[in-house]
Amino acid sequence: MHLRKSLLVLASFMSVSAWAMKPLPNKVPVPADNPMTPQKIELGKMLYFEPRLSIDGTISCNSCHNVMADGADGRAVGAGVRGQRGGRGSPTVWNSAFHTVQFWDGRAASLEDQAKGPITNPIEMGMPHHDIVIGRINQIPGYVAAFKKAFPKDKNPVNTDNLAKAIATFERTLITPNAPFDKYMKGNKKALNPQQIRGMKLVEEIGCTSCHSGEIFAGEGLKMGEGNYQPFPQIPGSKFDKMYDITADLGRYEVTKKVEDKNHWRVPTWRNVALTAPYFHNGKVKTLDEAVRVMAKTQLDADLNDGQVADIVAFLNSLTGEFPKQTMPRLPVTENFSITPDP
Repeated sequence: MHLRKSLLVLASFMSVSAWAMKPLPNKVPVPADNPMTPQKIELGKMLYFEPRLSIDGTISCNSCHNVMADGADGRAVGAGVRGQRGGRGSPTVWNSAFHTVQFWDGRAASLEDQAKGPITNPIEMGMPHHDIVIGRINQIPGYVAAFKKAFPKDKNPVNTDNLAKAIATFERTLITPNAPFDKYMKGNKKALNPQQIRGMKLVEEIGCTSCHSGEIFAGEGLKMGEGNYQPFPQIPGSKFDKMYDITADLGRYEVTKKVEDKNHWRVPTWRNVALTAPYFHNGKVKTLDEAVRVMAKTQLDADLNDGQVADIVAFLNSLTGEFPKQTMPRLPVTENFSITPDP
């Protein structure tokens, strides 16, 4: 398939405006039923770092989405309780508030929905059900007090929905503005070097921004709960399909069971992509250079030379933003007893 034909195929999948690249906003979308408050952010941060939300007290949200680093875990696939390994890589939590759906397969429509999932996933945090989680929290006086401060209008504030709301609120503070690209788009034409500018032009010319568009380069013009899903591979049959086991996981099909969703995935962000190796849903690709070659071939039927790859990688490095300083929270304690059972 020639490149021109490939671009036409890609365009037929898109319901969003193509070729749009925008600087990262300073504010994130916030749902009307979960306004951000300092008390809720503080509670959400404690819960995010809290390993007692897992069955054996070993795994927290931060275990797989490390906000002290790149927001992921550097593994090919995530690791959970009892040494279990998942089937997919951990997406970065940084700038996740701008995604319109969560998880690789888009099965959560919001950060609040996403926050509930890993806790009761048998491989991740392993809790049998959320009632056990709430029972534990109610045994920790410091958490009970923090929930009351964060949700002062609720008669019984310690509940699953509020737990998810608090975690999501903290996650909405995790944005990385002022990348060199952002500065360039806001008028500082010295923020990008010539190679990065070549790369920026190249990703438009060959068609990458048909899917990787908008503020986080994951799709433009979508509403919350409306994901940008694309097939991977778009053009099957290259050497990379087998080399990196691309089609073994059926992606969104596992959620919808619709044939047309086989091997479809939520388009991942390019923000901070230089820091989040290994790449793709299964973490099979170790370097950004190789990831660029794989995407060009499998999505656009384009064979890039080394210079083109280097230019695109240089541009992608310009999307690394400024990370706000993070501090570890002091977690509420229990006195004279433990609430975490032996494994």
